[in-house]
Amino acid sequence: MARAYIKSLSAGQFVDGEVYLLAQKDLRSTTQKSLYIHAVLADRTGQILARIWQASQELYDLLPQDGFVRVRGRTESYKGALQFIVEGIDPVPIEQVDLEEFLAKTDQDIDQMYKRLLDILRGIKDQHLLYLVKQFVSDEPLMKRFKSAPAAIQMHHACIGGLLEHTLNVLELVLLIVPRYSQINPDLMLVGAFLHDIGKTRELTWDSVFKYTEEGQLVGHLLIGSMLVEEKAKAVAAELGRPFPLRLLQVIQHMILSHHGDYTFGSPKLPMTTEAISLHYLDNLDAKLDMARRQIAESDSTDPDADWTGYIKGLDRKLFKADVFKS
Repeated sequence: MARAYIKSLSAGQFVDGEVYLLAQKDLRSTTQKSLYIHAVLADRTGQILARIWQASQELYDLLPQDGFVRVRGRTESYKGALQFIVEGIDPVPIEQVDLEEFLAKTDQDIDQMYKRLLDILRGIKDQHLLYLVKQFVSDEPLMKRFKSAPAAIQMHHACIGGLLEHTLNVLELVLLIVPRYSQINPDLMLVGAFLHDIGKTRELTWDSVFKYTEEGQLVGHLLIGSMLVEEKAKAVAAELGRPFPLRLLQVIQHMILSHHGDYTFGSPKLPMTTEAISLHYLDNLDAKLDMARRQIAESDSTDPDADWTGYIKGLDRKLFKADVFKS
């Protein structure tokens, strides 16, 4: 029997014995003071709001947070959105689960993307920066995580291989804009683009669900990335037998620390070099266009005749998606 992927569910559908990720659970009270569980079920195709009526504290405690459950129930339309009414639910051990069914994966070839990334980085001419990149790409455990990590939990490139895909996209954009602006140093731009999100290899975990590590919650990928660069710069100094230029190190760290572009979005510093300004906008461009692409595709699959997507939190707007050239 074909799997009932969340993306394929429709109103009035009965589901019996399907396994989903319990991505969220919350015990609440109705206006009549009876308990129910507000939950989110997920698989690699999407998420759906779920409700378990006539619940209890015992049932709530039994259900795993960010774990897997087998459910029986039905879908219904509520205020224009699909929700799942759970009639039966049981925990499922992670050993019995095929994780590929639950973690979204890039539709690009990971090995080919990584090969292209290395080809671009070979164009760096400055010796110190070239040796710095070598320290990163020679770190096999780090690169293994880099190739499989998501770029985010939900916002953009939230899939296995998403961090590599996003990083490569930004590098490709660097190649396009650098020839047009003589004030931008190409070597700094390539290194900054490669390393701007490297801290996400430690900020995020994706063993069963995309979520933050403790280090990610407490420190964050901007500072983790900056610390990784300092660590690798020390290794370069040891390899070359001379100090890594301090100003060069600080400029690279500045690109990482400022690439969110604004204090509101978590940057401890505003971009203060031409390379840092460029990196912020290229990073933001790729992230925002990926959000738009995914939301338009999702809207097309659920409501292909609509001219607008639903409200997109990460963009703070709806998107017009009608084909203006179609008669």
